[in-house]
Amino acid sequence: MGQQQLLLIVLGVIIVGIAIVVGINLFNAMAEESAKDTMVSEGTNLGALAQQYYKKPEAMGGGGNKFTNWEIPVTLDSTPTGSWSASVSSASVVLTGDPHEYTWTVTTTVGPQTIVSAVND
Repeated sequence: MGQQQLLLIVLGVIIVGIAIVVGINLFNAMAEESAKDTMVSEGTNLGALAQQYYKKPEAMGGGGNKFTNWEIPVTLDSTPTGSWSASVSSASVVLTGDPHEYTWTVTTTVGPQTIVSAVND
């Protein structure tokens, strides 16, 4: 082979290697964003359950316009994406989600009419 052909082969191998590294990095970034989206969705769903409890009369097993005594359902406090804890007061619930594989957390604040989620990096 000529020197020019060897140079083209080496250049092609380098370009393919760079493309593979970029692809792996992009995949990892998208996996983390997907985990964030999943945790925010889970927090919103838990917030909706808390609001249902708040609005349900005490005689029917609800809170009677209070969040007091609301608990995260046992089957939802730990998911494949992360685990959840709740800080409950009579007027609001603050849900904190800790993902299994990442260092950020998700905080979902639930009021009688609002659910607000934030990712804390």
